[in-house]
Amino acid sequence: MSPLTTLALLALTGVCSCGASDCSYLELLTYLNLTTTNSALVNMRPVKNWMTPTLVQVDMLLFGILEVNEKTQTFTSHIWMSMLWTNEFLTWNKSDFCGIDKLMVPRSSQWIPDVAIEEDVSDSGTIQSVPVVSLSPEGSQVAFTRQRLTATCLLVVTLFPFDQQRCNFTFTFINSDEASIQLGSIHNETELSTASEQFMVTQGEWDLNKMEIFQYRNWTSGRPARLVYTVTISRRPLLYVVIFIVPLLLFVWLDVASFFISEARGEKLSFKVTVLLSISVLLLILKDMMPSTENRLPMIAIYCVGIFCLVGFSVLEAMLLSFLHDLDGYCKAQSPDNSQEEIQLDENFGKAEEAPDKGPAPLDQGRDLLKLILEEVRTARQEVAERCKEEMRPGRYRRLADMIDRVFFSLYLLTATVFLTYMYIVWLSHIY
Repeated sequence: MSPLTTLALLALTGVCSCGASDCSYLELLTYLNLTTTNSALVNMRPVKNWMTPTLVQVDMLLFGILEVNEKTQTFTSHIWMSMLWTNEFLTWNKSDFCGIDKLMVPRSSQWIPDVAIEEDVSDSGTIQSVPVVSLSPEGSQVAFTRQRLTATCLLVVTLFPFDQQRCNFTFTFINSDEASIQLGSIHNETELSTASEQFMVTQGEWDLNKMEIFQYRNWTSGRPARLVYTVTISRRPLLYVVIFIVPLLLFVWLDVASFFISEARGEKLSFKVTVLLSISVLLLILKDMMPSTENRLPMIAIYCVGIFCLVGFSVLEAMLLSFLHDLDGYCKAQSPDNSQEEIQLDENFGKAEEAPDKGPAPLDQGRDLLKLILEEVRTARQEVAERCKEEMRPGRYRRLADMIDRVFFSLYLLTATVFLTYMYIVWLSHIY
């Protein structure tokens, strides 16, 4: 073999061995000085010029709506958060390392932006960070975090159960200012909303309507930037319509139908009281669901209280009618009879006339005067007796009760119709 051929083979062998070593991740880690612990990469913001701000892009995907607690004003969800930033010290030419375009490095060996959510009230154990960070040739790093997030949210339940809620998730920095770190998002809000709807695992009684992204920058105050994700959700009202609205509506119509129950049987009042107690049970259930911190009374509470008042007035009217019917029966049992007293009075007066006239003449005048007085008393007693008979005539209070019942039924039906129509118009106007 000629010397030239031998030299060519040795050169080819060297190139192959060099290429084989450059194709390993270890060679790339050695090139980036990541095989040993480098505290500078952990503690310092990865920029070559300290005046250069670092842009941290945060994306949030909503994987599940676990709970919306109206009483504690909290929103519990399952989120997936990704952060993207650039490390100017960790770059390479992928053509020099056999086209390696992605490298996974330990999270603990890298500088991680101190991004926090202001509304977060969940425990630290609910945060699960991916232990590695993705690194690309141009120095872009991506870190992923999964969290069962419990965040405070101002829940307005005025239109319950047809309400919509808007909850904010404010991403900001703890120890950085606007001059050093800036916030942004990787994808736009439309893409994130679509992705969240596709990957949503559980929603409970809520539907995700949309996600909006707002950026707030304070260039002059020196405060850290804020990136706000606003999540809009709407409640599925079917269950509450079935267990609250429809039963209360049926209770009203049952109470209207109870006006046709005969008062003589004594079942009308007990039926109305039963309906009133049933509405009270629904009010107790509603009390456990609604927050006591609400400034305005929810529409469902107004609906329940309005129906409760209608049925309550109906019960009072039934009690009045029952009293009038009992009073009419009492008057029927009482029949004034003064004939015996009148006969006794006539007999005594006749005996006084038949007595022998032994007295002087003035006694005759006194007897005539007494007779005249007795006649006047008899006339007055007859007038009083006639008046009492008129007042105690059977059926008078029954007719009064029937008249009150007809008038109250008309007013009750009109009031219930107007009230229910108003409530449904208000609900529908806010839904559509």
